[in-house]
Amino acid sequence: VFIAQSRASGSHRDLEDEELTRIFVMIPKTYTEEDLREKFKMYGDIEYCSIIKNKTTGESKGLGYVRYLKPSQAARAIEECDRSYRAILAEPKNKSSESFEHDYYSANMRPELRGNTLPFCMQPEFCSFEKAETRIQEPVSKRLSVVSRLPFIQEQLFALFDLVPGLEYCDVQRDPHTNSGYAVIQYSTAASAIYAKYKLHGFEYPPGNRLTVIFLEDGNDSSE
Repeated sequence: VFIAQSRASGSHRDLEDEELTRIFVMIPKTYTEEDLREKFKMYGDIEYCSIIKNKTTGESKGLGYVRYLKPSQAARAIEECDRSYRAILAEPKNKSSESFEHDYYSANMRPELRGNTLPFCMQPEFCSFEKAETRIQEPVSKRLSVVSRLPFIQEQLFALFDLVPGLEYCDVQRDPHTNSGYAVIQYSTAASAIYAKYKLHGFEYPPGNRLTVIFLEDGNDSSE
């Protein structure tokens, strides 16, 4: 589904989903905005870079934002950049940036998380979700089952779940008796699958049609 507009209606960037194009990274405090742009330009076209500074001293906090022109470029940067940058999708600007930065920095400084290289495990909302009882009791895997009362279109469902980096395949199946939708989704990491389930379970796609997303056993050790 595409949103059409007249040529006179302005830049398509007004319609872009900011949550999918802006990433948040941990950087050396010596980095300038030019250094940041140089490190991340290989993943796509950058609209702007910014470094978060102490309001009193003007010194860098060692954190920065990079906004790309396309969601696919931001996803590629998260997936492929050096893990020392701890890249994640940034919170929208209308949310409290200071609390987001604090939660992010605190999570990354916890010793037990230093060795974790999965891109979405540092997202504050993901960390709080991970601690919930339902999350602990539920078997986790890299494979998801997606159910809908309406049939799926392969290309549309693939595009939806491909917003989360690491999608390996999307297999859409159809029950001729009920005409409902069923699909199996698999990601390259359990972290991506957990994040996709957290974001897309209950999501209405198309509007009015709520998706049910659950984990499927994939034969791997879920404790990992």
